[in-house]
Amino acid sequence: MSLRWRIMGSTVLVVVVTVLVSIGVGYYTTQTNLGEFVDEIGDDEATQLARSLSREYTAAGGWETVGSSLSEAGYISGESLGEARHAEGSETSAVESSEALHHDRVRIVIVGVDGRVVTDNLSELSAGAAAPDLEGRREAVFDLNADQPVGHVYVDVNRDFLSTESDGFLNTLLYITLVGGALTVGVAVLLAAWLSKRITAPVTALTEATQSIAQGDAARLPVASSDELGRMSAAFNQMTSTLETQRELRRRLINDVSHELNTPLSVILLEARGLRDGLQSAESASDHIIEEVDRLRGLVTDLDWLAETDHGEMRLSLQECSIHELLAAEVERWQPQWKARQVELSLQAPGDLPAMDLDPMRISQALGNVVGNAIGCTEAGGSVVMRAGLEGSETLAVSVTDDGIGIDPADLPHVFDRFYRTDQSRSRGVGGTGLGLAITRAIVEAHGGTTTVTSDGPGHGATVTIRLPV
Repeated sequence: MSLRWRIMGSTVLVVVVTVLVSIGVGYYTTQTNLGEFVDEIGDDEATQLARSLSREYTAAGGWETVGSSLSEAGYISGESLGEARHAEGSETSAVESSEALHHDRVRIVIVGVDGRVVTDNLSELSAGAAAPDLEGRREAVFDLNADQPVGHVYVDVNRDFLSTESDGFLNTLLYITLVGGALTVGVAVLLAAWLSKRITAPVTALTEATQSIAQGDAARLPVASSDELGRMSAAFNQMTSTLETQRELRRRLINDVSHELNTPLSVILLEARGLRDGLQSAESASDHIIEEVDRLRGLVTDLDWLAETDHGEMRLSLQECSIHELLAAEVERWQPQWKARQVELSLQAPGDLPAMDLDPMRISQALGNVVGNAIGCTEAGGSVVMRAGLEGSETLAVSVTDDGIGIDPADLPHVFDRFYRTDQSRSRGVGGTGLGLAITRAIVEAHGGTTTVTSDGPGHGATVTIRLPV
């Protein structure tokens, strides 16, 4: 079963169960409350009627006005009252009175202290007849002046009638509730269908896009919202862009590494054949071979450094170093290269820079990558300047600025990507594998610092700045 149908089924099931439970609980609670209400009717009416009859008896000095009292209370009609007074014991009158009042919900029977019926609002018992056992709530009627009971009033609520009425009310309520529940379930189905589609559509699109990427095709997901699903689509698009960049970098790496390997190997092969055929002196051939082997070793070293930083295995051997001496030694180390390319390399740094705890070999590697790039990207007659100074009291900034080929603004965000080489460096035949700046940044970050690159564009040079905490 698909995820969409699972979501729809779960939502609808929860709604249906909730509606059924609500209907059942509501029906049972209403039915119980109605039963209690019927009982309260008998109790309340008996108490109130007994008080009213006590006052009526005391005021009249007897039962003469009891019929009027019941009539005013709505328990007996005026016609039935006249019939009861003038035709007591008449079977016809009793039947007519009963028919006239058959709809009454409450039967009232008043019995004197002598056990004889005073009145029956339904005329089922004749006045003066001996009272049988009566049902309903019994309350005493008092002569308030003498404070003595003079009889009893029996209040019998017509439970069958009220039960029928309550059943009708409950059935109507149940019908309304079922209709409302059916409408609720219908709305829930529509909402569940919309919600499940909204949830599963991005998941389906993600699956299809993932399959496309697995087949080597580029894919993007539409970002239609800012919620979790929208962020998922945005993250997937970012991952896709990163994968495409990595594919391009991998392609460039293969080309670069092939070139970097092929060139020295070709030179070594030519020098070895020249030496074998006697066309090259041993000293000249060995010098060229050693030079090309050094290039190959440099490539392998860069790859080793990259693997070391990837696995978090970089270890620093910190020792107190003089920054000025460290920078001066770096300029001296690169003297053969900048002289061979006819590029001027200079150092601008005060001699009172504070000593710092650094790994001199690692920092030399980082600076060497930057200086080597700067020299390689600068034409003959150009210059490279290394500057150093304090920014505030807690940061040392070392910058290397050249006036060479520069960097396109579109390439600046990628200069620290591994194996990334700008089009300018490719078109001008600048060597390298695109690993130098990535290694430099890893070394500087291991010291707690940062590395930034700025350029005004192609042909305007570039500046690499290394900042280290003092």
